[in-house]
Amino acid sequence: MTSLEKLAIRGAVWTFVGYGSSQILRFIGNLILTRLLVPELFGLMALVYTFITGLNLFSDIGIRPSIIQNQRGDDPVFLNTAWTLQVIRGWILWFCCFLVALPVSRFYEEPRLLWLLPLVGATAAIEGFSSTALATLSRNVAVAKLTVFEVGVQVASLLVTVLWAYFDRSIWALVGGSLFASLFRVIWSYQIEPGVSNRFAWDKSALTDLTQFGRWIFLSTAMTFLATQADRLILGKLFSLDMLGVYTVAFAFADLPNAIITQINGKVIFPIVSRRADLPRHSLRQKILQKRLPLLLGLAILIALLSSFGDVLIHTLYDTRYRDAAWMLSILVLGIWFLAISRTIHSSLLAVGKPIYGAFGFMLKFLYLLGAVPLGFAQFGAVGAIVAMAFSDLPFYSVISYGAWREKLATTRQDILVTLLLIGLLISLGAGRALLGFGSPFHPITGT
Repeated sequence: MTSLEKLAIRGAVWTFVGYGSSQILRFIGNLILTRLLVPELFGLMALVYTFITGLNLFSDIGIRPSIIQNQRGDDPVFLNTAWTLQVIRGWILWFCCFLVALPVSRFYEEPRLLWLLPLVGATAAIEGFSSTALATLSRNVAVAKLTVFEVGVQVASLLVTVLWAYFDRSIWALVGGSLFASLFRVIWSYQIEPGVSNRFAWDKSALTDLTQFGRWIFLSTAMTFLATQADRLILGKLFSLDMLGVYTVAFAFADLPNAIITQINGKVIFPIVSRRADLPRHSLRQKILQKRLPLLLGLAILIALLSSFGDVLIHTLYDTRYRDAAWMLSILVLGIWFLAISRTIHSSLLAVGKPIYGAFGFMLKFLYLLGAVPLGFAQFGAVGAIVAMAFSDLPFYSVISYGAWREKLATTRQDILVTLLLIGLLISLGAGRALLGFGSPFHPITGT
């Protein structure tokens, strides 16, 4: 194997280790906190994070991807200019949290949002001071260091949140844990690479490089927010806070396959393909297809298991307040398949300098959600809204597939074959479930 292939394999292994550890910690914390706090608080924080995430994505100019992709990514002048932009952006985001707090609290008729948004939004200003060493490590595919860093921050945050919730079972436990995590993350980011520091700088050529690449990232991430967070924005108006909290539990499990892909894309695929982007497209496509296949096979197995037995998992881990999360999970995870197979090629399009396809794909997904989810809820209640949500990634997949074809990186044949395998797995597991006497995972809504 070449050194680059070995680097990719090590990166993938560490990504799985880090992601697995992260999810174990996340589920342990989730199980503890759902017993200490009422579902309403999770629904309320879901709304808060949705808007903060939206402000982050609507102002994202691709600083981290620019450092990874640009040839000047190791130049201190370039890095300090990027850091300066990052700090300015963080403070602007915090100011925007104050601006949107009043209209958001009135729209959702929830007075607590008036002070929660500015308070939690302070995390944007804090994290704006994070060291560019994190982006440099990603550029060099130093996944081991990044994994230790991310898991360490999560452990510290979880401990603070759980201890706070144990003594004070209020929204303040979730708020305090969030603020502590941001502060701890910034402090540690300057310790992860000794000798690396940042200072304010303003280099015009570096600024030009950052903004030229970042303008498409800005459009792409803005559309990403509308597409990936619209569910909470829409359901926050249609559902009660309790039901929204139940939905967040179901979605946390359903999103596992996509979360795995996102981790591998950001830490391995994007940096590696960026290094090989100068290859002829035919050769690059063959390498992508070869490395992509085992990943898709693993995702197909995971999605089939979650859809077929996710309800058993929910009923085992959570009390009766979260019983509706069982059927939600079985439906939602099926739709994640289309997003998962799209993500595996989307990062390659980004690496060859074509983020425009992702932007248009997410825009179509948002328009679909805007019409289909309220319509589904009006016709069939919560079930209709969730089913509409499950099909929301088809528009995104269609645009990404078209972009891959235009850029001579088409994966359609591979996608069809692996999707047929997924269908076969679902049929087999469904038959096995019936033989074991579990019935259908959709029993609460179908009666079968």
